[in-house]
Amino acid sequence: GDPLIADEAVAVLCDRLMPHVRLVTPNLPEAARLLGDAVADTPAAVEAQARRLLALGPEAVLLKGGHGQGPESADYLLDRSGGRWLSAPRIATNNTHGTGCTLSSAIAAGLASGLALEDAVAAAKVYITAAIAAADRLKIGSGRGPVHHFHAWWPAEA
Repeated sequence: GDPLIADEAVAVLCDRLMPHVRLVTPNLPEAARLLGDAVADTPAAVEAQARRLLALGPEAVLLKGGHGQGPESADYLLDRSGGRWLSAPRIATNNTHGTGCTLSSAIAAGLASGLALEDAVAAAKVYITAAIAAADRLKIGSGRGPVHHFHAWWPAEA
């Protein structure tokens, strides 16, 4: 999509806000914009960008690979103790509106429930993957539709 904030605001975000953040969850294009870099296209490049983001001050970085290519959607979680890849099958669908917001909300819910950060991220990855997989059963509007947030409780009509 189109940038929603000016370049000057990106600098303020990185300099003033990042040091106070527990977890930052950019996708690959967002990470590239934050760093003024090209979009990471290899696992090594993803890990390097995650390290650079971590150096800006957050406690942890979840670099989301949903915009990547290949059969797996691989996210990279990095904190001061090290990194971990979380992968799930890439799901072919046009209904991906709100995936980033849904994932970060699910992580926040896990943290509020008392889960450790790594466990909250892993549980949220499972949740968002299932919500994306169920999204094609929804018939809401036109164009890119939403993920199916209530897939576990409200099976959509096929």
